[in-house]
Amino acid sequence: MEQVRQLFIDGGPAMWPLLFLSILSIATIVERIWFWVRVLTKERELVDRILETARYDWTMARQVAQQAQNQPIGRFLSAPLKLDHPNPEVFELALESTADEELANMRRGDKILEAVIALAPLLGLFGTVLGLIQSLGSIEFSDLGTAATAGVTVGIGKALISTATGLVVAMISVAFYRLFQAFLFNQAKLFRKAGSELELIYRQFWAAGLPQGTGTPPPAVNPEATPKPKRRKKWRGDLDREPPKPELSIDPPANLENTTSQPDSPGEVSSPAPTTDPSSDSENPT
Repeated sequence: MEQVRQLFIDGGPAMWPLLFLSILSIATIVERIWFWVRVLTKERELVDRILETARYDWTMARQVAQQAQNQPIGRFLSAPLKLDHPNPEVFELALESTADEELANMRRGDKILEAVIALAPLLGLFGTVLGLIQSLGSIEFSDLGTAATAGVTVGIGKALISTATGLVVAMISVAFYRLFQAFLFNQAKLFRKAGSELELIYRQFWAAGLPQGTGTPPPAVNPEATPKPKRRKKWRGDLDREPPKPELSIDPPANLENTTSQPDSPGEVSSPAPTTDPSSDSENPT
């Protein structure tokens, strides 16, 4: 303990603002860890219970969500459930607005850690510069190489204490800041998934026209049982079946010979070919 106190004194005046930043960072980290531990240990079970209840009884799901108002996911899912028979567009808008508000509350403390990350190394460098000015200010050129400069190296070593302290505070803050950002990213994915499932359940109720809260589940969506248009089914069958291969034939058609002898139409009569009479030729004088 005495050694830490001596290092704090040797670090110079910059150690006081670094001490304040370190206390601020540690308090924020402890508060955020306590918050995320309470959120992450109960939200999965809570989401499954609300969604499972909503599939069969909408009023009971509303009550379950209202009992979990101390959890962000509970407030997120209860916001659209509290509405009285909204249309699907209003239901989706309630989910989006509540998700933005809850995710913004989860970012509380990030600005403090960002400020500590930015200021701690700068304060450490500032303390080092002040220590170097004090150590090198009393040295003259005539004292170089003599015993008068023996304490300069000790002063430079003390000046670097503030830089090391600032870097330590900044590194610890960065590590927990990244951890909290990862938790926030997972919460955004969970909100998106749970909200989509709850909206799908509500749209099934809305499309079926069933009264909500009667305990009647919405009809299950079964792709295999849903009738498909005949045109679509035929089109899919044509894709699955290979097209027939064309047959190549070099033989002429069997009725090709008859096409020349038959008349083009029933009304047309073929005229006989002209014949020459040998007796008529003999009667004509030459």
